[in-house]
Amino acid sequence: MTTPTLKIHDTLSREKRDFVPQDEKNVRMYVCGPTVYDKAHIGNARPVVVFDVLARLLRHIYGEGHVTYARNITDIDDKINARAHERGIPIRDLTDQTIEVFHADMKALNALPPDVEPRATDTIDEMIEMIQVLIDKGNAYAAEGHVLFNVPSMDDYGRLSRRKRDEQIAGARVEVAPYKKDAADFVLWKPSDPEKGEPGWDSPWGYGRPGWHIECSAMSKKILGETFDIHGGGLDLIFPHHENEIAQSRCAHDTDVMANYWMHNGYLMAEGEKMSKSLGNFYTVNELLEEFPGEAIRLLLLKTHYRQPLDFTKEGLAEAKRELDGFYQALRAGGTTASGSGDSPAGIVDALSDDLNTPKALSVLHELLSALNRGDEAVRQGLLAGAALLGLLQQDPEDWFKGQPKSAAGGLSDDEIDAKIQARTEARKNKDFATSDAIRDELQDMGIILEDGAQGTTWRRG
Repeated sequence: MTTPTLKIHDTLSREKRDFVPQDEKNVRMYVCGPTVYDKAHIGNARPVVVFDVLARLLRHIYGEGHVTYARNITDIDDKINARAHERGIPIRDLTDQTIEVFHADMKALNALPPDVEPRATDTIDEMIEMIQVLIDKGNAYAAEGHVLFNVPSMDDYGRLSRRKRDEQIAGARVEVAPYKKDAADFVLWKPSDPEKGEPGWDSPWGYGRPGWHIECSAMSKKILGETFDIHGGGLDLIFPHHENEIAQSRCAHDTDVMANYWMHNGYLMAEGEKMSKSLGNFYTVNELLEEFPGEAIRLLLLKTHYRQPLDFTKEGLAEAKRELDGFYQALRAGGTTASGSGDSPAGIVDALSDDLNTPKALSVLHELLSALNRGDEAVRQGLLAGAALLGLLQQDPEDWFKGQPKSAAGGLSDDEIDAKIQARTEARKNKDFATSDAIRDELQDMGIILEDGAQGTTWRRG
């Protein structure tokens, strides 16, 4: 099967371009990861799922051993300092706890771990080295314990965001400080006060800590090199974060680009409005997993093209769960579980190769489901292989139906449900149909659906 040319919408050029890697034997992608001061909300999950699909597609095209996917962890940040102080715990305890929850939540969404996951605190030496290079080249300067990037020293600063000079200053929300040479200059290094519990490291400019932007420049260079193939993240990171990454990296390394392709997923709305705690539409992945399976969250995120805004609602999540019920019911009805290790259907690969068109790929998956429901067993393997590219239908159907959050079934455990079904079976044997029907109705009220067949009674959480 001939693999179609992968096309990517590049934010820098504002056009869809054929993807040509620097090295087909080592395709390299960097995605900005979480700032670990709190549990990940559904907006944080969107880029994780989007770029997980892209990583799966790249491995499908270039081979499992020929893709390096790096996603960082920001564990130095003023929000982290404030939250640790608020809770009265060491910063490292807070970040370790938050990272553990983040990993568990993303695993529940069927997101594979990245190949490399650097922490900012493990890359301080590289940051200091890069900052010194920028100073030596005249692209940065030290002032009152700070080091700032000299924005006017870069002629084409602003190409990614295409912001005018006044928009750059306003959009960056930069601190007004007398030691700045230019209002748009941004911090590479700043002083730390150990008495306030602020983390810090010794440097040529005093005891301090890095600015946010230099972290990703140093981590990506350390893992992927001075230039690499794809840099991804949310639309909100274009300015100032990614703009500043480009400035630092290009000036430090004297390169024309930092990454050859820039990809950004769209904003996420919740219940029709911008997500916020005050509006009551702010959802963390962790709390959603108490009500819905992670795969339903993943499916909902993939039903909208990654570059488009997505309106996340619990109603939409319930519908995604029902869709998955339909898929797993069809797979369970076949009586056998295929591995999904065969060739992915051309229609799904074609759709994903067209700038990651997941809605179109899902439509192909539904066509395969219809064929399977008509009794065409030949499509089963292809359906599973195509779903695997999307990170879907990875479970045994029985595990899917019995593994839904307990909140969806009155909190009953699997053993408790099995015991009630056994009691119902005994009642039916004794022709006590009143008791049998009462047990069935009781379970149905709790969201447990019973299905009687020749092999006995199976159940699923509704």
